Amino acid sequence: MAESTTPHCSSITPIVPVSDLGRALDFYTNVLGFTVQVRDDSYAYLVRDGIALRLITAADGATKGQQSCYICVENLDGLYEEMRPALEQLPEGRVKAPFDQPYGQREFHVTDEDSLLLFFGEPVFTASSDPP
Repeated sequence: MAESTTPHCSSITPIVPVSDLGRALDFYTNVLGFTVQVRDDSYAYLVRDGIALRLITAADGATKGQQSCYICVENLDGLYEEMRPALEQLPEGRVKAPFDQPYGQREFHVTDEDSLLLFFGEPVFTASSDPP
């Protein structure tokens, strides 16, 4: 993973909960013209004209309730360390420390005061893999 010296946020993408990933991908690609960049069994990252969406299969098909957004970051671990003193003051369960996802992202999660789930993430690169 490439690290810059100063952590910063570079973009934000909505996370869209879907009940059926295949059906949702058909709509977003064939109707709205998005292109799938990354996909696994429960997740897809789509782009079109410089914007992006992240589709995620909702637990038990429940697509209402939890709202989320994805904040793309450079130097994720540095940003987490910068935020750590304040994050440690939040109630238990509101923060998930940095970890690697199977879809090629390193992330940490924070839930805000009104239950918005904020994903902070950056691509994970290894010597044997290409960027997702």
